[in-house]
Amino acid sequence: MTLPAPLDRADAVVFDAYGTLLDIHSAVQRHAAAIGPEAQTLSGTWRQKQLEYSWVLSLCGRYAPFWTLTERALDVALALHPGVDRGLRADLLEAYRSLDAYPEVPATLDALRRAGLRTAILSNGDGAMLDAALRAAGLESRLDAVLSVDPAGTFKTSPRAYDLAPERLGVARERIVFVSSNRWDIAGAAAYGFAPVWVNRTDQPDEYPGLAPVRVIRALDGLLA
Repeated sequence: MTLPAPLDRADAVVFDAYGTLLDIHSAVQRHAAAIGPEAQTLSGTWRQKQLEYSWVLSLCGRYAPFWTLTERALDVALALHPGVDRGLRADLLEAYRSLDAYPEVPATLDALRRAGLRTAILSNGDGAMLDAALRAAGLESRLDAVLSVDPAGTFKTSPRAYDLAPERLGVARERIVFVSSNRWDIAGAAAYGFAPVWVNRTDQPDEYPGLAPVRVIRALDGLLA
């Protein structure tokens, strides 16, 4: 199989999990009828606060498990959307533990491994939440490694977080293609020295000049096109 760039120069493909392999908005969508018209904005606020807390803690030199930040972010999102029933909190958190994978993900991971590439996740998620999510999505057997930033004690985009991938896989950073739907994560990966591929599912504008992806795709199967 002839692989397109940048896969033709890679030994491993490392993926972000949340928003890249797993649909972060599927938790709220499962309960959209009960939430009502604020479902989409609630989901956006939940994600925004989750990421905001990870960046602020990292800049402060502090750390908490990503699940803790996910819970805190939902509490603030519910407070900011008082029209949403707070009694849905437990259901929403349970749904977040078993997010849907994007439909093209399983076949893409299988194709990459058939092509001789190692596949891994490097995620802000802590080990327990990643294990639950990947098991629910049926992805755990399709990955050679699942790496949480927990051992680094900091979140992406810290270089210490990205260090975990080459150290664990035994692959030089320039031989790793890093795939994320988060443009800030692509910027961090570019600065670190990975070959970053941005999955821009919703036609977001480009950001972070000087820290560009080597390729932009609309969905994960675009890696192989």
